[in-house]
Amino acid sequence: MARRRAVACLSAVLVALFSGAAHPQDGIAGKSEVLLDVSKWQVVRRESGPVNYYRYVNDPVTPYIRSEYRPPLETVVLGTAVAEADRARARKLRWKWRAVVLPQGGDECRHGTEDSAAVVYVSWKRGLRWYALKYVWSSVGPKGWTCGRKRNPFVAQDTIVLESGSPLNVWKEEEIDLYGEFRKHFADNDATASVPDFVGIGIMSDGDQTQSASSADFADFRLSR
Repeated sequence: MARRRAVACLSAVLVALFSGAAHPQDGIAGKSEVLLDVSKWQVVRRESGPVNYYRYVNDPVTPYIRSEYRPPLETVVLGTAVAEADRARARKLRWKWRAVVLPQGGDECRHGTEDSAAVVYVSWKRGLRWYALKYVWSSVGPKGWTCGRKRNPFVAQDTIVLESGSPLNVWKEEEIDLYGEFRKHFADNDATASVPDFVGIGIMSDGDQTQSASSADFADFRLSR
């Protein structure tokens, strides 16, 4: 399944996305924060199914991306790259999301039910190795859990249950410390560990494991330094 390829071959997704499959966003030179334009986010074609179930909604208050997965569609990943000049300077990432439809029994930390209403990928790169954290809005998974650990010479990744269950159709704002999160997951919480360049962001909703509908909104992605 396409969704399983996206998880098992996340390094391939990242290479496709952050090596030219998406146009880099405008830089943050001279600014403490930049709003990333969600209207410019693109499908990662090499690792996505043929039907794009995302759409841009030009809401006058909060423009957003709406995902509407319906089985038996293949999973699609959407994303954007960070401008080259900003990759070493980004320190924090904020965004808003809201779950609209939860996949039935979706739990990223349990085999066979690894579906989420919403996923936000963040990724770094050092040499040939990609590092990724996958933040999910789960249906039933325990909030705060970390699972899906993968380590090899080319890929390091973890999944974090950031939100779980209700309320639906309510915006929640998230903020992550990019340096702190990298060091927590990939450097044993060493506060002095070097952090590689932050290269990009991906989003996803899926329901192919549970064969159920899944939907969410994503908005207001902001990078700060």
